Parts: sequence; C-alpha cells; structure tokens
Amino acid sequence: MRRVAAGLLIAAALIAVLVDWYAPLGQQQLLVQARSFSADPAPGPEATNLFWIVQASRGEPSDLVDGRTKGELGSDQFEEEWQIYQTILKRSKVMEKTKWLDIKGNHDTFNVPSLESVRNYYRKYSAWQKDGSFHYVHSTPFGKYSFICVDATLNPGPKRPYNFFGILNANQMQELSALSAESRGSNHTIWFGHYPTSTIISPYPGIRTAMRSATAYLCGHFHTVGGLMPVLHTQHRHGTLELELGDWKKSRRYRILAFDHDLFSFADLTFEEWPVVLITNPKPFLYSSSAHEPLQRIRHSTYIRITLYFERDYAEFIGVIVTEFWPSPSPVKFVKVSIDGVDLGDAVQVSGPLYVLKWNPQTYHQGFHKINVTAQDASGKSGTQLHTFAMEENLSLRFDLMPSWLLLTDHYIWFRVVFVVIVFLQIALLVIFRYLRKPTLQGPWFVGEIVDGHMGACFSFGLIVDGQFLEGSITYVVGIVQVLFFNLPLMTYVCWCLLLRCQGHSFRSHLRAVKWYQAAPLHFIMALLFLWQVFSCFFLWQTYGIISFFFSPLRTWLVGLTLLLLYRTWWLKSAALSAFITRMKNSQSSE
Repeated sequence: MRRVAAGLLIAAALIAVLVDWYAPLGQQQLLVQARSFSADPAPGPEATNLFWIVQASRGEPSDLVDGRTKGELGSDQFEEEWQIYQTILKRSKVMEKTKWLDIKGNHDTFNVPSLESVRNYYRKYSAWQKDGSFHYVHSTPFGKYSFICVDATLNPGPKRPYNFFGILNANQMQELSALSAESRGSNHTIWFGHYPTSTIISPYPGIRTAMRSATAYLCGHFHTVGGLMPVLHTQHRHGTLELELGDWKKSRRYRILAFDHDLFSFADLTFEEWPVVLITNPKPFLYSSSAHEPLQRIRHSTYIRITLYFERDYAEFIGVIVTEFWPSPSPVKFVKVSIDGVDLGDAVQVSGPLYVLKWNPQTYHQGFHKINVTAQDASGKSGTQLHTFAMEENLSLRFDLMPSWLLLTDHYIWFRVVFVVIVFLQIALLVIFRYLRKPTLQGPWFVGEIVDGHMGACFSFGLIVDGQFLEGSITYVVGIVQVLFFNLPLMTYVCWCLLLRCQGHSFRSHLRAVKWYQAAPLHFIMALLFLWQVFSCFFLWQTYGIISFFFSPLRTWLVGLTLLLLYRTWWLKSAALSAFITRMKNSQSSE
C-alpha cells in the first residue's frame, strides 16, 4: 500500500511539474525586463491609435502553394500554382491597397535544390520576392510597429516527408538578433514565420530567447493538427504569445489582429462567418503581458472599444497591414454589450469599424469578469465575442496543456531520445537472443534524389544533399515508426516461429497443432505490417525516384531480407536447430 501511495505521489509531482512548465500562467511571467509605459493615451471615444492586421496560412501569407503531386504521395514545385497565386495578387490589386507580406513555408521549398535555382519560384512570383528573414516597419501617426519574419525553410529543400522541420544556423540567428535590436524603438514588435518554435532547430540560446522582446509570434504549419486542436495558442516564459493558425486551403481560417492604444487583441475566424466582432478594450486577460503592453491603460480607459468587420469582397479584405476603414454593406441593427450577464447598452459607431460604449472600469477592479458583445446587421446575420478580463495584474489563468506542450516542446530533441532508446532496445534484445554477440551497425536508410537532379543520402541523424548536411528531425520520427511497427514486430514474430520449429513443428503442422484463434491473428497482423513495408517502398519510389527504391536498406532491402528470413525460419533443416532444441529441453527440464 505504501508503494502504491508513493507511486501516486511521484506521479502527481510529475504531473504538477508538467502542468507548471507546459501550461504557462497568463500575467505571471517576468523573465524579461518589463518596458516602462505611460498611462496615456487611454482608450476613449476617438477613432485614433488603432490599426489592424490580417493573417492567413497555407494558401496566403504562409505556405503560398500546395506543392504536392497527384495523390499527394510525392512533392514538387509546380509553376502553374505560383502563376495562379501571382495572378490573384495582381487582379485583386491587394498590394496597392495594403502591405502584403508573404513568406515561405515548407511546401514552397519542396524539391528546391538551392535559393538560386530556377525552381525557387518564390523569388519570381511572390510579393516579397526576397529569401531570408527580414524586418518591416509600419509607421503610423502614433508610433512605429515592427514585423520580423523568421525564414527557417531548408536550403536545399528536400521532398516530403523530410521537409517538415525548419532549421536556423548560427549566422541566421545572429541576423535575427540584429533585426530584433533594430526594433527596440518600436511601440510593438510582432515576429512571424511558417514554423512553430517547437519545429525550429536553432543553436543556443534558441529561437524563443531571440524573440523574447516580441509581443507575439504568428505561425502556421500544424494547421490545428487536422482539426484535433482548433485552438493552438500559448505563451513563452518571457511573455511572448505564440499563436498558431489553421490553414486557409481546407479550413478557410484567418486571423484579425489589432493594436488599440498599444493593447494587442486578436480573433481567429472562419471565412464567410459575418459579422466579425473583436473587442479591443478591455482585452482578454489570458493573452495579456505586462512586459509588452501598457495594461494600466485599461484601468484608465473611459470607453469599451469594439471593431466590427462585415462581408466584403475577399480580395479587398484579406491583407497584412490594413489601415482603411470600410463601411458595412448592410446597416448595423445593434451592438449589444454585457458584462457578467448585466446589459450595459448598445455601442455606437464612431468611424469605420470602431464602436464604443462608455463604462467605468473601477466597477470591475477586483477579480475576473466576462464581457460579451453581440452584433447584428439588418440582414439578420450576427456575431458574438466573449472573453474574460481583469484589472488586477496579480491574477492568473492557464493556457491549455496539450496546445502548450505541442508549441513549447522542442520535438526534435525527444524524437532523438525516443529513437535512440528504441534502437538500443532492439539491439539489446538481439544481443540477448544472440548470446551477447556484437551487432553490426547500419549505413544510410536510402540513397537517391533528395532533390530532383541532386543525389543524397538519408541517415537517422539527417540528410546529406550535394555535400550539405541537414540536421535530423523528422528522420527520427520515421525511424521510431519503422522500429515500432515493423522491426520489433518482425523480430518477435520470427522468434515465435523459431519457437514452434524448436517444438518440432513445420509451417503446415503448426497450423493444425496451434489453435487457430492464437496463430491466425499473429499471421494476419504480420502480413498487414509487411504490406505496409511494401507500400513504403512504393512511396519511396514515388517520392525520391527509382534509384532510392533499389538502394534502400531500410525499405526495399528489408522487404527482401524479411522474405528470406521467413523462408529460412520455416524451411531450415531440423538438424540446424538441434543445438537450440537441446538447450530448450534442458531449460524446461531444470524448471
């Protein structure tokens, strides 16, 4: 009983540590020196000190094209996709109406041998047309706002699936540090990139430390994990928000962000759901950071402030930096505001999308409160936003555990650890079965065209393409899957077959001697796993060419070796097993 209690206490302690690390507290982070902010200007009834930004991922400013072949097995750069993207930009004249910052994602670098390659269509067809990280400064009458792009795409860009993680080398990290230093005079700094920080391999002190002065980091790539995690938000230890966004291509997801008197707010939205309601004052407590925002302005504000966005032509609406105010195509029927269930009245329009309602923030000076805003236009369409706010800065709310784990864990590290543990486990079992005889080491997993026309080799620890080394990341995941779902099951299956042989059975006789409901599931599962291994050979062929198919010890050669191994296991002459049979009988007699 004591052991059980001790085990439960240890488990509880580990869970507590996990929650503390991966579910950061809003408004409890002071690992970066807080900036000094003035209480003025406080949010009032004027349409000033306000602008907003729109972000989209995969299909717009992150992963500009799909880059996958028919059937989605292979990957490549298709110039037609890039031409369509450029045509949309030109016909919509979006670059004339807003500042359009389009950045590369991993799909935009599939099968690109170098930045100078003619297949690097980003240079030709994108709006920005420049490789690498950059710093854009947006100037307003009330200050400057910095936007720093993190380009962690691979160079050269391999095909799928080995183009999932981003990499920043020491020089790129120094460049980003210099860009960060340039932004120190700005009211706010927003970092943005395709990859979440958890999928960026970077040297010490790491990408999160480099962006510690940023208010938020905007990213895509995970695309809500296929809808399993519709909200992927967290906060770094330095107070920087990390906000992943679902994809535009399949989910039609986009995000509106606003700076209102330097208070940062945002809403993740689905296209064609109108009207859009974004409360900019008071802002959500969970997404607040006293290190980056003048939160005292909420306490000194005189008006609740709301921005409403209504249906218009998509090409006119989606941009990156937006400063124009557009009228609603349908008259607004009402904008109702309530706090803690108490109706405060209707907000009134000031100019463009800004609606305000007078309030007394001192009424809500203690604890948490919930504000609800519902807007409806004359056509009957309505939208609602509800969030929790607070005036006290010593309170705390936690981000969800799983999204925080996904965004804050350096996954390539634990992939390596798990891969090494599993490989050592397999080797240890082989050593035991082979009476401590030293196992041999393996070479590359395959050799082939990692990029079309450029030969390379894939190892567990990374890729070598044209003499350049790309550090391993997703390779460890492939290795883990290979060992868990084929190598170890195959080893176990062969040992079971050998046991039957040592008991005097042949392949035919064991079908009669062993109960069918015991033997049939084992044979069936192994057959499915073998078919999966055969399919992986086909996938390798489709992705990296015919050479990779014939020069792949991990895939094609293992298929042939498996067939040979099973043939030898069942049709090996009994005399060759005599030594094992004798040892087994001696072991059984001594028990």
